[in-house]
Amino acid sequence: MNRGMLIPVVCAVLAAGPLPAPAQTQAPAPPAGAVQLDHVVAAIGNNVILESDIREEMRLAALEPLSVLPGQDTPNRALRRLIDRTLILEQMKAQQQPVTTPPAQVEKAIDQLRREIPECRQYQCETGQGWFSFLRTHDLTTELVQQRWSQRMAILRFIDIRFRAGIRVSKQQIADYYAKTLLPALAKAHQTAPPLAEVSPRIEEILLQQQVSSLFQDWLASLRDEGNVRIVDPAYTADLGAQSGDGNE
Repeated sequence: MNRGMLIPVVCAVLAAGPLPAPAQTQAPAPPAGAVQLDHVVAAIGNNVILESDIREEMRLAALEPLSVLPGQDTPNRALRRLIDRTLILEQMKAQQQPVTTPPAQVEKAIDQLRREIPECRQYQCETGQGWFSFLRTHDLTTELVQQRWSQRMAILRFIDIRFRAGIRVSKQQIADYYAKTLLPALAKAHQTAPPLAEVSPRIEEILLQQQVSSLFQDWLASLRDEGNVRIVDPAYTADLGAQSGDGNE
C-alpha cells in the first residue's frame, strides 16, 4: 500500500463493526534461518497492508487520543482501520473526490491540533522544539503527520457531504462524553485533562462521527463485501472477528 493510503480517518467512524469472514491465504513460510522483518498482513484488491503499516498506524494514533483512547488500541483495531480506510479512498477516487487537502489548510489544522492533544502540555507543543520532541517520542515525522492530516481532512469532507447533513450534537452530550469517557481514559493513562472548553470542538466532532456511523455502517459493510478483502496473516483474522460490536475506537 502506498504511504499516502495509510493516513487514518477519525477512528470512531471507522470502528463501525467487524469485518466479514474473509478468504484466508496462507503466507509462504520464510526460508530456514531467515529473519522476517516485515510481511503482508492483508490485501484489498491491488493494495496490501504490511506489518510495518500497522505499527505506523498505531504510532499515528497518538495524534488522536480523543478518538483512539490511551491504552485501548491494538494491532487488530489498527488493521481494521487501515482496511476500511483503503476501501473509502478507493470510492473517493472512483467518484473523483480529492483525497488530499491544500497545504495551507493542513498547516492551520495541525497548529490547532498541537494545542488540543492533552499529552502536548508536557512537551509545550506550541513551540517548534516542543512539537518536534512530541513527534520524536512517538517515532513520527513532520512529513508523516502532514500526510495523515491532509488525507484525514479530505475523508471527513467526503463523509460530511454524503452522511452528516442534519445531525446535531447538544452541549449536554459533549459534557457527558468529557466526564464519562475522556476523563477516565486520561486518568488511567496518568495524563492531565484539558479544560472542557478547549476540547469541546473535538468532542463534538467525535460525537457527530458516532451518529454518522449508524448511516455509514451499511455503506461500509457493502464496500467490505465487494472489496475483495483477504487476510493473509491468520493471527489477525481470529481477533478481528472477536471484536464484534466494539465501537469505541
